[in-house]
Amino acid sequence: MRIDMPPRKPRGESIIPMINVVFLLLIFFLLTAQIAPPTPFPLTPPDSRSDIPAAARDVLYISAKGELAWNDARGAAVWDLIAARQDAGPVEIRADAATPAAGLAGHLKRLRQVSDAGAQLVVSGG
Repeated sequence: MRIDMPPRKPRGESIIPMINVVFLLLIFFLLTAQIAPPTPFPLTPPDSRSDIPAAARDVLYISAKGELAWNDARGAAVWDLIAARQDAGPVEIRADAATPAAGLAGHLKRLRQVSDAGAQLVVSGG
């Protein structure tokens, strides 16, 4: 008497290679991403229609109330640090949209007094 073996179920495709690729992509994006430091206080930048990104490395933050921040310095100590910088690259300014124009103009005048590096005002694309 001949007994036939039951047909075997076909083995499904392994998803291990796909998981490996996903993890490699995750690692790649984590290593190549540029993580920006958080702003020292909440900012809402004004809108802009320009597509040209700012190229400065140093950031001067100006709040809606006129508060200044540069790295860990706050207030008037910011100007001493800007004046003492070694490189002459432009200063990137990130001001809140609610910052009065007169206050921003005063800060730009003070920046011109302490540094000849120039400035770039950063706004959001709109």
